Amino acid sequence: MQKIFRFFAFAILFAANPSLAGAQQPTTPPTPKEQPSPLPQNPAAPAPPQDQQQLPTIRVTTGLVRLIATVMDKRHNFITDLEQSDFKISEDGVPQDIRIFSRETNLPLRIGLLLDTSNSIRPRLGFEQDAAIDFLSSVIRHNKDMAFLMTFDNEPEIIQDFTGDVSLLASAIRRQRAGGGTALNDAIYRAAEKIANPPLPPGPDQEVRRVLVVISDGDDNLSDHALSEAIEAAIRAEASIYTISTNTDWMSISGDTPHKFHIVGGDKVLQDFADQSGGRAFFPYKVDDLAQSFVDIGMELRSQYFIAYAPTDPLSNGKYRKIDVQTDRKQLIVRTRRGYFATAPPSAPPPKKPS
Repeated sequence: MQKIFRFFAFAILFAANPSLAGAQQPTTPPTPKEQPSPLPQNPAAPAPPQDQQQLPTIRVTTGLVRLIATVMDKRHNFITDLEQSDFKISEDGVPQDIRIFSRETNLPLRIGLLLDTSNSIRPRLGFEQDAAIDFLSSVIRHNKDMAFLMTFDNEPEIIQDFTGDVSLLASAIRRQRAGGGTALNDAIYRAAEKIANPPLPPGPDQEVRRVLVVISDGDDNLSDHALSEAIEAAIRAEASIYTISTNTDWMSISGDTPHKFHIVGGDKVLQDFADQSGGRAFFPYKVDDLAQSFVDIGMELRSQYFIAYAPTDPLSNGKYRKIDVQTDRKQLIVRTRRGYFATAPPSAPPPKKPS
Protein backbone atom coordinates (compact mmCIF):
# COMPACT_ATOMS: atom_id res chain seq x y z
CA MET A 1 0.00 0.00 0.00
CA GLN A 2 2.89 2.33 0.80
CA LYS A 3 4.49 1.59 -2.63
CA ILE A 4 1.26 2.50 -4.42
CA PHE A 5 1.00 5.74 -2.43
CA ARG A 6 4.61 6.67 -3.27
CA PHE A 7 4.00 6.03 -7.01
CA PHE A 8 0.98 8.39 -7.10
CA ALA A 9 2.91 10.98 -5.06
CA PHE A 10 5.79 11.04 -7.56
CA ALA A 11 3.37 11.21 -10.49
CA ILE A 12 1.62 14.25 -8.99
CA LEU A 13 4.97 15.91 -8.21
CA PHE A 14 6.24 15.55 -11.84
CA ALA A 15 2.94 16.78 -13.24
CA ALA A 16 3.16 19.90 -11.06
CA ASN A 17 6.84 20.63 -11.92
CA PRO A 18 7.99 19.11 -15.29
CA SER A 19 11.53 20.54 -14.94
CA LEU A 20 12.28 17.89 -12.37
CA ALA A 21 12.08 15.26 -15.11
CA GLY A 22 15.50 16.32 -16.42
CA ALA A 23 17.14 14.69 -13.42
CA GLN A 24 15.77 11.32 -14.49
CA GLN A 25 16.80 11.37 -18.20
CA PRO A 26 18.02 8.02 -19.56
CA THR A 27 21.75 7.66 -20.20
CA THR A 28 21.22 6.56 -23.84
CA PRO A 29 20.87 9.45 -26.35
CA PRO A 30 17.53 10.03 -28.06
CA THR A 31 16.98 8.77 -31.55
CA PRO A 32 17.72 11.13 -34.43
CA LYS A 33 13.98 11.80 -34.90
CA GLU A 34 13.78 13.19 -31.35
CA GLN A 35 16.72 15.61 -31.87
CA PRO A 36 15.71 19.05 -33.13
CA SER A 37 17.57 20.38 -36.18
CA PRO A 38 20.26 22.87 -35.15
CA LEU A 39 19.58 26.46 -36.09
CA PRO A 40 22.02 28.09 -38.52
CA GLN A 41 24.44 30.49 -36.89
CA ASN A 42 23.73 33.12 -39.55
CA PRO A 43 20.21 32.74 -40.97
CA ALA A 44 20.82 35.58 -43.43
CA ALA A 45 23.71 33.76 -45.17
CA PRO A 46 22.43 31.26 -47.77
CA ALA A 47 24.06 27.85 -48.01
CA PRO A 48 26.45 27.45 -50.96
CA PRO A 49 25.15 25.47 -53.95
CA GLN A 50 25.68 21.75 -53.80
CA ASP A 51 28.16 21.73 -56.67
CA GLN A 52 30.32 24.32 -54.89
CA GLN A 53 30.34 22.25 -51.73
CA GLN A 54 31.63 19.22 -53.63
CA LEU A 55 34.32 21.01 -55.64
CA PRO A 56 37.84 21.40 -54.26
CA THR A 57 38.67 25.01 -53.47
CA ILE A 58 41.79 27.13 -53.73
CA ARG A 59 42.78 28.43 -50.29
CA VAL A 60 44.47 31.80 -50.54
CA THR A 61 43.93 33.52 -47.21
CA THR A 62 46.74 31.63 -45.52
CA GLY A 63 49.01 31.12 -48.51
CA LEU A 64 49.90 32.21 -52.00
CA VAL A 65 48.26 32.11 -55.39
CA ARG A 66 50.43 29.70 -57.39
CA LEU A 67 50.81 29.95 -61.16
CA ILE A 68 52.56 27.88 -63.80
CA ALA A 69 53.37 30.09 -66.79
CA THR A 70 54.55 29.23 -70.29
CA VAL A 71 56.23 31.87 -72.43
CA MET A 72 56.55 31.50 -76.20
CA ASP A 73 57.45 33.68 -79.15
CA LYS A 74 55.30 34.04 -82.26
CA ARG A 75 56.91 30.96 -83.77
CA HIS A 76 55.90 28.88 -80.72
CA ASN A 77 59.47 28.56 -79.45
CA PHE A 78 59.71 28.27 -75.67
CA ILE A 79 61.40 31.17 -73.88
CA THR A 80 63.09 29.88 -70.74
CA ASP A 81 65.62 32.59 -69.82
CA LEU A 82 63.34 35.24 -68.26
CA GLU A 83 63.94 36.65 -64.79
CA GLN A 84 61.43 37.58 -62.08
CA SER A 85 61.80 41.25 -63.01
CA ASP A 86 60.58 40.45 -66.53
CA PHE A 87 57.09 39.54 -65.27
CA LYS A 88 54.20 41.78 -64.20
CA ILE A 89 51.11 40.34 -62.48
CA SER A 90 47.78 42.01 -61.79
CA GLU A 91 44.66 40.70 -60.08
CA ASP A 92 41.40 42.37 -61.12
CA GLY A 93 43.58 45.17 -62.51
CA VAL A 94 45.58 45.69 -59.29
CA PRO A 95 49.37 45.08 -59.50
CA GLN A 96 50.70 42.24 -57.32
CA ASP A 97 54.14 41.54 -55.86
CA ILE A 98 55.78 38.26 -56.84
CA ARG A 99 56.90 36.33 -53.76
CA ILE A 100 58.29 33.13 -55.32
CA PHE A 101 59.83 32.66 -58.76
CA SER A 102 61.70 29.81 -60.44
CA ARG A 103 62.56 28.86 -64.01
CA GLU A 104 61.92 25.50 -65.68
CA THR A 105 60.05 24.10 -62.73
CA ASN A 106 60.92 20.54 -61.86
CA LEU A 107 57.80 19.82 -59.83
CA PRO A 108 56.53 16.23 -59.75
CA LEU A 109 53.81 15.72 -62.36
CA ARG A 110 50.34 14.39 -61.67
CA ILE A 111 48.74 13.71 -65.05
CA GLY A 112 45.22 12.69 -65.93
CA LEU A 113 44.99 11.23 -69.44
CA LEU A 114 41.42 11.42 -70.75
CA LEU A 115 40.82 9.29 -73.83
CA ASP A 116 37.64 9.76 -75.88
CA THR A 117 36.43 6.26 -76.79
CA SER A 118 33.16 7.29 -78.46
CA ASN A 119 32.18 6.11 -81.94
CA SER A 120 33.37 9.35 -83.56
CA ILE A 121 37.06 8.61 -82.95
CA ARG A 122 36.98 4.93 -83.96
CA PRO A 123 39.10 5.36 -87.15
CA ARG A 124 41.97 7.00 -85.23
CA LEU A 125 41.83 5.09 -81.96
CA GLY A 126 44.78 2.80 -82.70
CA PHE A 127 47.17 5.62 -83.46
CA GLU A 128 45.90 7.65 -80.51
CA GLN A 129 46.73 4.72 -78.25
CA ASP A 130 50.27 4.48 -79.65
CA ALA A 131 50.86 8.23 -79.30
CA ALA A 132 49.47 8.34 -75.76
CA ILE A 133 51.75 5.48 -74.65
CA ASP A 134 54.78 7.16 -76.22
CA PHE A 135 53.87 10.39 -74.42
CA LEU A 136 53.62 8.76 -71.00
CA SER A 137 56.83 6.79 -71.59
CA SER A 138 58.75 9.99 -72.34
CA VAL A 139 57.23 12.17 -69.60
CA ILE A 140 56.77 9.93 -66.54
CA ARG A 141 59.94 9.92 -64.42
CA HIS A 142 60.60 6.91 -62.19
CA ASN A 143 59.64 7.44 -58.53
CA LYS A 144 58.62 11.04 -59.23
CA ASP A 145 55.68 11.42 -61.63
CA MET A 146 52.31 9.64 -61.68
CA ALA A 147 49.34 9.43 -64.03
CA PHE A 148 45.86 7.95 -64.23
CA LEU A 149 43.80 6.92 -67.27
CA MET A 150 40.17 7.86 -67.78
CA THR A 151 38.04 6.94 -70.79
CA PHE A 152 34.75 8.53 -71.67
CA ASP A 153 31.97 7.67 -74.07
CA ASN A 154 28.48 7.45 -72.57
CA GLU A 155 30.05 8.23 -69.21
CA PRO A 156 33.55 8.70 -67.76
CA GLU A 157 35.34 5.75 -66.21
CA ILE A 158 38.70 5.55 -64.46
CA ILE A 159 40.45 2.59 -66.06
CA GLN A 160 43.80 2.87 -64.25
CA ASP A 161 44.30 4.77 -61.00
CA PHE A 162 47.35 6.93 -60.23
CA THR A 163 50.55 5.01 -60.86
CA GLY A 164 54.12 5.67 -61.88
CA ASP A 165 54.28 2.33 -63.73
CA VAL A 166 54.04 3.14 -67.44
CA SER A 167 53.54 -0.53 -68.32
CA LEU A 168 50.30 -0.60 -66.32
CA LEU A 169 49.09 2.56 -68.06
CA ALA A 170 50.08 1.19 -71.48
CA SER A 171 48.21 -2.08 -70.90
CA ALA A 172 45.09 -0.17 -69.85
CA ILE A 173 45.28 2.04 -72.95
CA ARG A 174 45.68 -0.96 -75.27
CA ARG A 175 42.53 -2.63 -73.91
CA GLN A 176 40.20 0.20 -74.94
CA ARG A 177 37.63 -0.08 -77.72
CA ALA A 178 35.47 2.64 -79.27
CA GLY A 179 31.68 2.89 -79.01
CA GLY A 180 28.91 5.08 -77.61
CA GLY A 181 28.29 8.79 -77.21
CA THR A 182 30.44 11.54 -75.67
CA ALA A 183 30.24 12.88 -72.10
CA LEU A 184 33.20 15.28 -72.27
CA ASN A 185 32.11 17.81 -69.62
CA ASP A 186 31.38 15.05 -67.11
CA ALA A 187 34.80 13.52 -67.78
CA ILE A 188 36.69 16.77 -67.14
CA TYR A 189 34.57 17.54 -64.07
CA ARG A 190 35.29 14.13 -62.55
CA ALA A 191 38.97 14.17 -63.55
CA ALA A 192 39.38 17.61 -61.97
CA GLU A 193 37.94 16.32 -58.69
CA LYS A 194 40.38 13.41 -58.76
CA ILE A 195 43.48 15.41 -59.63
CA ALA A 196 42.67 17.99 -56.95
CA ASN A 197 43.74 15.42 -54.32
CA PRO A 198 46.50 13.33 -55.93
CA PRO A 199 49.10 11.18 -54.18
CA LEU A 200 51.71 13.58 -52.82
CA PRO A 201 55.47 13.04 -52.79
CA PRO A 202 57.13 12.17 -49.47
CA GLY A 203 58.97 14.80 -47.51
CA PRO A 204 58.19 18.37 -46.52
CA ASP A 205 57.92 19.72 -50.10
CA GLN A 206 54.62 18.36 -51.40
CA GLU A 207 53.93 20.72 -54.30
CA VAL A 208 52.91 18.95 -57.53
CA ARG A 209 52.05 20.02 -61.06
CA ARG A 210 48.48 19.04 -62.05
CA VAL A 211 47.82 18.38 -65.74
CA LEU A 212 44.87 16.98 -67.69
CA VAL A 213 45.51 15.79 -71.26
CA VAL A 214 42.29 15.33 -73.24
CA ILE A 215 42.02 13.59 -76.64
CA SER A 216 38.58 14.24 -78.15
CA ASP A 217 36.62 15.88 -80.95
CA GLY A 218 34.99 18.14 -78.34
CA ASP A 219 31.42 17.25 -79.29
CA ASP A 220 29.49 16.57 -76.08
CA ASN A 221 26.04 15.00 -76.31
CA LEU A 222 25.54 13.20 -73.00
CA SER A 223 26.99 15.22 -70.08
CA ASP A 224 25.00 16.19 -67.00
CA HIS A 225 27.46 19.01 -66.23
CA ALA A 226 27.65 22.22 -68.24
CA LEU A 227 30.82 23.45 -69.91
CA SER A 228 31.14 26.24 -67.31
CA GLU A 229 30.94 23.73 -64.45
CA ALA A 230 33.71 21.60 -65.95
CA ILE A 231 35.96 24.64 -66.48
CA GLU A 232 35.31 25.85 -62.92
CA ALA A 233 36.19 22.42 -61.53
CA ALA A 234 39.51 22.47 -63.37
CA ILE A 235 40.31 26.00 -62.14
CA ARG A 236 39.53 25.07 -58.53
CA ALA A 237 41.78 22.01 -58.86
CA GLU A 238 44.61 24.20 -60.25
CA ALA A 239 44.85 21.83 -63.23
CA SER A 240 46.05 22.91 -66.67
CA ILE A 241 44.15 21.26 -69.52
CA TYR A 242 45.94 20.30 -72.74
CA THR A 243 43.50 19.30 -75.46
CA ILE A 244 44.20 17.41 -78.67
CA SER A 245 41.43 17.61 -81.25
CA THR A 246 40.55 14.62 -83.41
CA ASN A 247 38.49 16.82 -85.74
CA THR A 248 40.25 17.63 -89.04
CA ASP A 249 37.64 20.04 -90.43
CA TRP A 250 38.69 23.60 -91.35
CA MET A 251 42.36 22.70 -91.65
CA SER A 252 44.90 24.28 -93.96
CA ILE A 253 48.51 23.27 -94.61
CA SER A 254 51.26 25.89 -94.74
CA GLY A 255 54.38 24.00 -95.78
CA ASP A 256 54.47 21.04 -93.41
CA THR A 257 52.58 22.83 -90.64
CA PRO A 258 48.81 22.26 -90.25
CA HIS A 259 46.70 25.20 -89.13
CA LYS A 260 43.08 25.37 -87.98
CA PHE A 261 41.75 28.50 -89.72
CA HIS A 262 38.20 28.31 -88.36
CA ILE A 263 37.55 27.14 -84.78
CA VAL A 264 33.91 26.26 -84.14
CA GLY A 265 31.81 23.61 -82.41
CA GLY A 266 33.81 21.00 -80.53
CA ASP A 267 37.10 22.67 -81.42
CA LYS A 268 35.89 25.86 -79.73
CA VAL A 269 35.04 23.84 -76.60
CA LEU A 270 38.53 22.32 -76.51
CA GLN A 271 40.07 25.77 -77.01
CA ASP A 272 38.03 27.19 -74.10
CA PHE A 273 39.15 24.41 -71.76
CA ALA A 274 42.79 25.12 -72.60
CA ASP A 275 42.58 28.92 -72.50
CA GLN A 276 40.76 29.18 -69.18
CA SER A 277 43.04 26.72 -67.37
CA GLY A 278 46.39 27.88 -68.74
CA GLY A 279 46.92 24.88 -71.00
CA ARG A 280 47.08 24.65 -74.76
CA ALA A 281 44.89 23.32 -77.58
CA PHE A 282 46.36 21.25 -80.42
CA PHE A 283 44.70 20.65 -83.78
CA PRO A 284 46.68 17.93 -85.61
CA TYR A 285 45.77 17.17 -89.21
CA LYS A 286 47.47 13.86 -90.00
CA VAL A 287 47.95 10.98 -87.62
CA ASP A 288 51.66 11.80 -87.56
CA ASP A 289 50.83 15.28 -86.27
CA LEU A 290 49.13 13.73 -83.24
CA ALA A 291 52.42 12.27 -82.03
CA GLN A 292 54.07 15.67 -82.44
CA SER A 293 51.32 17.24 -80.29
CA PHE A 294 52.23 14.88 -77.45
CA VAL A 295 55.92 15.72 -77.90
CA ASP A 296 55.11 19.43 -77.67
CA ILE A 297 53.13 18.91 -74.45
CA GLY A 298 56.04 17.02 -72.91
CA MET A 299 58.48 19.78 -73.86
CA GLU A 300 56.19 22.47 -72.50
CA LEU A 301 55.84 20.78 -69.12
CA ARG A 302 59.63 21.06 -68.74
CA SER A 303 59.88 24.65 -70.03
CA GLN A 304 57.76 26.66 -67.63
CA TYR A 305 57.95 29.17 -64.79
CA PHE A 306 56.62 28.79 -61.27
CA ILE A 307 55.28 32.10 -59.92
CA ALA A 308 53.49 32.78 -56.64
CA TYR A 309 52.09 35.96 -55.08
CA ALA A 310 50.07 36.96 -52.01
CA PRO A 311 46.90 38.86 -53.04
CA THR A 312 46.79 42.47 -51.88
CA ASP A 313 43.07 41.95 -51.20
CA PRO A 314 42.84 39.40 -48.37
CA LEU A 315 39.03 39.20 -48.51
CA SER A 316 37.91 35.68 -49.39
CA ASN A 317 34.37 36.11 -50.63
CA GLY A 318 34.22 33.19 -53.03
CA LYS A 319 34.24 35.42 -56.10
CA TYR A 320 36.23 34.78 -59.24
CA ARG A 321 39.33 36.97 -59.57
CA LYS A 322 40.95 37.64 -62.93
CA ILE A 323 44.70 37.20 -63.27
CA ASP A 324 46.78 38.88 -65.95
CA VAL A 325 50.46 37.98 -66.42
CA GLN A 326 52.60 39.98 -68.83
CA THR A 327 56.27 40.26 -69.68
CA ASP A 328 58.26 43.37 -70.52
CA ARG A 329 59.86 41.67 -73.49
CA LYS A 330 58.03 42.49 -76.70
CA GLN A 331 56.27 39.97 -78.94
CA LEU A 332 56.22 37.24 -76.31
CA ILE A 333 53.07 35.32 -75.38
CA VAL A 334 52.48 34.33 -71.73
CA ARG A 335 50.01 31.54 -70.97
CA THR A 336 48.72 30.73 -67.51
CA ARG A 337 45.32 30.26 -65.91
CA ARG A 338 43.14 33.33 -66.17
CA GLY A 339 41.87 33.47 -62.61
CA TYR A 340 40.85 31.67 -59.43
CA PHE A 341 38.06 31.54 -56.86
CA ALA A 342 38.98 33.27 -53.59
CA THR A 343 37.42 30.92 -51.07
CA ALA A 344 38.03 31.24 -47.35
CA PRO A 345 39.07 28.20 -45.30
CA PRO A 346 36.58 26.89 -42.76
CA SER A 347 36.21 29.30 -39.87
CA ALA A 348 37.74 28.24 -36.57
CA PRO A 349 35.42 27.73 -33.59
CA PRO A 350 35.19 30.76 -31.24
CA PRO A 351 37.50 30.63 -28.23
CA LYS A 352 36.03 29.37 -25.00
CA LYS A 353 35.19 31.96 -22.39
CA PRO A 354 37.30 31.68 -19.23
CA SER A 355 35.38 30.08 -16.43
